[in-house]
Amino acid sequence: MAEPGIRAALRTLSPKGVRGSNPLGGTMNERNFNNMLEAQWAKSNFVCVGLDSELEKIPESVRQRGNGPGISIANTIVAFNRAIVEATKDLVCAYKPNSAFYEAHGDEGFAALKRTIMDIHAIAPDVPVILDAKRADIGNTNRGYADAAFDFLQADAVTVHPYLGQEALQPFLDQSDKGIIVLCRTSNPGAGEFQDLSVNGEPLYRFVARRVASEWNKNGNCALVVGATALHELAHVRKIVGDMPILIPGIGAQGGDVEQTVKAGKDSRGKGMIINSSRGIIFASKGADFAQAARRETIKLRDTINQYR
Repeated sequence: MAEPGIRAALRTLSPKGVRGSNPLGGTMNERNFNNMLEAQWAKSNFVCVGLDSELEKIPESVRQRGNGPGISIANTIVAFNRAIVEATKDLVCAYKPNSAFYEAHGDEGFAALKRTIMDIHAIAPDVPVILDAKRADIGNTNRGYADAAFDFLQADAVTVHPYLGQEALQPFLDQSDKGIIVLCRTSNPGAGEFQDLSVNGEPLYRFVARRVASEWNKNGNCALVVGATALHELAHVRKIVGDMPILIPGIGAQGGDVEQTVKAGKDSRGKGMIINSSRGIIFASKGADFAQAARRETIKLRDTINQYR
């Protein structure tokens, strides 16, 4: 039987034609998200650097010329991200490119996303990559999304919406070596519009956390997203899910407090946290020293997290 079109197409586009090809040698199947995360936590690395690499904010010093007039969008974004990764690779538990900042630039942006992930695999092979794409659709469509995230882009984890339920997300949940990071209580100001609604006598976000922990996590590959701007909710989610990993955005530009976030978010081992900072790290300087500034900010955040663990 012929493969579905999306699978065949992605295999054609993959670097060596099959899922799991690793330009470093071996197979990408050897990359297990949870194992990689645990290894970084063992080094006291809890910072996730969000590669929200807005082209307009990238310093002039790193802008790359293209073949024609003007800059090369792909080359500029890739060069910027590569410098950030080189400067922070020993300090982080993950990198998290947000697909929106790449997809906005069409073919060049998507190429930059693919090349950035390949660069991370090459420069920081022990650091997992979280694709922040917030995918959700019916099951058949999700198979295409899963292929794109894991086969073509070769991410180690992906963020997903729970709204369509476990059945629809099964193509993601079946990926036992990947991280499936489910939105639970987000960091935006309007998050409570639906997430705080009462369901079976408790807020919806708690119901989601309970369901993911008890029903969806059969492969031990689930995690949740809870914002640092929702400390009360973060503490409740941690009690519900035990030692499950929690991706915690909202530190830095969004105003989340590190001390309170760590106290609410750490698991029984003082671990379990993927604390994300994006703009506060990657755009810490507008000058040629942007990579050094990113390293300084990453060290500062890393040290503060560990101070309160």
